[in-house]
Amino acid sequence: MFSLQSIDVAHFLFAMGCLLALAHLLGFLAERILIPRVIGEITAGLVLGPTLLGYFFPDVFQWMFLGFHAEDQLFGLLYQFGLLMLMFSSGLKFQTKFNKADVKITSALVVGATIPAFIVGWFATDLLNVTSYMGSANSPLAIKIVIAISIAVTSIPVISKIFSDLGIMRTRFAKIVLACAGIHDIILWVALGYATAIASQEGIITFSLGLKTVLINLSFIGGILLTAYFLFNRFTFLKNNFLFRASHLGYFLFTMFMLAAFAGYLHVETIFGALLAGIMIKLSIPTDEVDKIEYIVSKVGFAWFIPLYFAIVGLQLDLIQHFNPFYFLGFLLFACFVQTLSVYITSRLIKQDPLTSLNLAIAINDRGGPGIVLASIAYSTGIVNQEFFAILVMVALMTSFLPGVWFRIVLNKKWRLMPGDENLVTEKNKEQLNNKSTNNDR
Repeated sequence: MFSLQSIDVAHFLFAMGCLLALAHLLGFLAERILIPRVIGEITAGLVLGPTLLGYFFPDVFQWMFLGFHAEDQLFGLLYQFGLLMLMFSSGLKFQTKFNKADVKITSALVVGATIPAFIVGWFATDLLNVTSYMGSANSPLAIKIVIAISIAVTSIPVISKIFSDLGIMRTRFAKIVLACAGIHDIILWVALGYATAIASQEGIITFSLGLKTVLINLSFIGGILLTAYFLFNRFTFLKNNFLFRASHLGYFLFTMFMLAAFAGYLHVETIFGALLAGIMIKLSIPTDEVDKIEYIVSKVGFAWFIPLYFAIVGLQLDLIQHFNPFYFLGFLLFACFVQTLSVYITSRLIKQDPLTSLNLAIAINDRGGPGIVLASIAYSTGIVNQEFFAILVMVALMTSFLPGVWFRIVLNKKWRLMPGDENLVTEKNKEQLNNKSTNNDR
């Protein structure tokens, strides 16, 4: 019980080590040419997966990743852990402190970036001819919801990484974008929960099923937020909370795993539990403690679990035999146009200037990690087939590329991100100025 043969363990460690090393290497190279690291990590899976290695050397691919009976299940387990860590890390980045003006802007953007894009995506499925892209669940309604979400979804992990790399993480602009993305995605995960519930019921649609699914999701969110506000802080710092005293990180990871498990038992996606665990900790624990946990989680997660998750996503893609580049290009342009226009118009309606509106539109158009998570869940639950899974992943990757390029141009041109960020000195420039002043003092 709970054992593998020694040769199988060695085989799995070899395959995992190669995949992890290539994910880090290509992620590093991606950052060196100023594109998001996640693109390099997924490319590692493309190189070692069916797209390249499996196409040119199928026997080597079969031996490496399907070499013994349980190897695919072990990679599947790592995939799930990486997904949980990604969502937990995203929750820890949730923004909590705003003034009234920022609340107004954020609220307007959440509404403007979600509802119009979702509605357009919903009705566009009739024009996009998605019948051939349905998965084994064979549910037209579920795939409608997934496509609508794919148009409206926004990425916290990738856009926050871009902001961090550019040294603008503490700007007013970054705070509003990340808050909008966080609230935005919670709403869309509820919709995804409804889609997966439909898929699990073999496409059978009833009013009671819809009402039950929505109520469970909303009750789960409300229960977590109430716990965060009234109980979690007090319980965490109780003198007799020996688990917290034994290991702060262990305690918070335990919290994440329990909420993810609870979500699963309620037939809510487990990743939703991990996301809300991070948000609960962010809302209820002192900032200095959250910063420590976020730092440690990012070190552990982004060293092992999360790069492997993205690399395994790449392993599941077959861009040679299961990818339609022309349909992808059309879907990409359509998704970008709808989301960009929705955000830009909303921003102009709340009297933001054209450049600020464009900056917000480009930032919120980044689908990144959540777009890939959406594709993964939709594929694993049979809502979409492998071809549309590849299209959704590639759309997420391409929309992650544009913000990094655009905001480097904005900073190099010394343009304003938004009102309140005038005469911006990035964190990196501050460090350089501090180093120069220190050298001059010497």
